[in-house]
Amino acid sequence: MRLLYVFGEAVNNIRRNGLVVLGAVLAVFISLFLTFGTLIFGEIARLNTLQWSDDVRVIAFLKDDFRNTQELRDEVQAWAEVDEVFYVSKPEAYEEALEMFADEPATLRVFVENPSIAPASIRVRPLELDRYEVIEQRLQNTPGVEKVVSAGEAVDQIAAIRDGLRVFFWVLAAALGIAAVALIANTIHMAIYARREELEIMKLVGAGSWYVRTPFWVEGMIEGLIGAALAVAVTFGLYELAVDNLQGGIQFVDIEVSREFLQRWSAIFLGVGLAVGFFGSSISLAVHRYIRR
Repeated sequence: MRLLYVFGEAVNNIRRNGLVVLGAVLAVFISLFLTFGTLIFGEIARLNTLQWSDDVRVIAFLKDDFRNTQELRDEVQAWAEVDEVFYVSKPEAYEEALEMFADEPATLRVFVENPSIAPASIRVRPLELDRYEVIEQRLQNTPGVEKVVSAGEAVDQIAAIRDGLRVFFWVLAAALGIAAVALIANTIHMAIYARREELEIMKLVGAGSWYVRTPFWVEGMIEGLIGAALAVAVTFGLYELAVDNLQGGIQFVDIEVSREFLQRWSAIFLGVGLAVGFFGSSISLAVHRYIRR
């Protein structure tokens, strides 16, 4: 079978039903765009959750007159919920404050003028991230502790947002994916109906089923691929725009994901677009009487 004939017929069918094809392409685009965006957001949440679980401690600031730091470290280290305990002295806390507030002159001046206000602290890494609340409560009731803080609430919030959005967008993407398949099937149906007399003549003169069906399969796959390519391109563009404008401006959150992740899923979604187009075409070809007989 000549490839030129197959692609020529597919392109002609697309041109004849431009508005219907546009609807099918947009349905594929929206469903895959939402799904790709959800995957990227989920990866950002996963990476930040892992980073926080490794780097962020429950911090117990100590009273200035507290001296039994070694005993406190040993006591906290013995708790079942604790992985590691670190002690940060007042001079170390002062150096850390200078680095942390380097871009905030007013706050930095306060520490420079009065270095003693930087409190000593112990920093506790939980054995499991979700056990931070237990550690916080126990530290708050520990003698010598002035104040306890942690990033645990931020972890909970982003995890809750991640899970909620993931469910919402997956359901929406599935619904739109079904709509995309249906629209592509309808597009192929219209193309077959418009050429019904020509197809009947082709069958009468001995044209095989593959010769008749293949252009319609190719048409559906082209529509799916265009929608998928648009979804990948727009998602990439919006992601790069977000990184350029937001990275560094959101405290405690790193919104960059690996290029390998983006490239791998881009290739997968292009394949999904082809599969959606092929499936939609197959549905129409399977039920259309001008093709079956």
